[in-house]
Amino acid sequence: MTNWAGQVAIVSGGASGLGAATASQLAASGLKLALFDLNEEKGTAHAAALGGIFCKVDVSDPESVKAGMAAVVAQLGAPRVMVNCAGIGLAGKTVSRGEPHDFGLFDKTIRINLIGSFNCASQAAALMASLDPMEPDGARGVIINTASVAAYDGQVGQVAYSASKGGIVGMTLPMARDLADKGIRVCSVAPGLFLTPLLESLPQDVQDSLGAQVPFPSRLGAPDEFAKLVGHIIDNPMLNGEVIRLDGAIRMAPR
Repeated sequence: MTNWAGQVAIVSGGASGLGAATASQLAASGLKLALFDLNEEKGTAHAAALGGIFCKVDVSDPESVKAGMAAVVAQLGAPRVMVNCAGIGLAGKTVSRGEPHDFGLFDKTIRINLIGSFNCASQAAALMASLDPMEPDGARGVIINTASVAAYDGQVGQVAYSASKGGIVGMTLPMARDLADKGIRVCSVAPGLFLTPLLESLPQDVQDSLGAQVPFPSRLGAPDEFAKLVGHIIDNPMLNGEVIRLDGAIRMAPR
């Protein structure tokens, strides 16, 4: 099995939520961490706690991503692992009170969630492709994107969010096929209801009600459970081109 310890990993959205938990998991596994985020205060503190580096990066801007990648290469070396966790979850109906969906809101959601994941994945892949293959399978790297069960079970008001996450699902297999000859694997995780900063801001009774909708275990997912799956994808060389639902068997109702 490939030994990833000592290799460089980048986590976008690494300052909080699923990204922060993933960064902690990978650091504990011996990888050298770089965090991409816009939250400089939280990102710098978390990176310092992990012995890694922080780069203020707007994932929706390819030039900002390019500058972040250059900083990582200069300080740590080229990445072998790219985990895309940066994302937003703005809500809006296709038509509301007679008005069409706000274009700016839809555009922003697609740009950050889908285009942002593509920007980081494609630029990281170009750096990975230049590295020497690793034993025993000739691996050069792994890319893991964050989709959502909303890609399949989008609820009322999630048209932009679901479209962005559905794009990540659709991107996973062709990207894996594109990069197969370079020894770079690509997978995505589609989490269900997880205790991220968005849900943590809700009252406890609302959190409990949401958790009760999950068949088993009947609770909200913990960020470290997401992180553990990311770690397993990195370690398991046969996981490639797949989107894995991590959702306690929930299928979201329309509302």
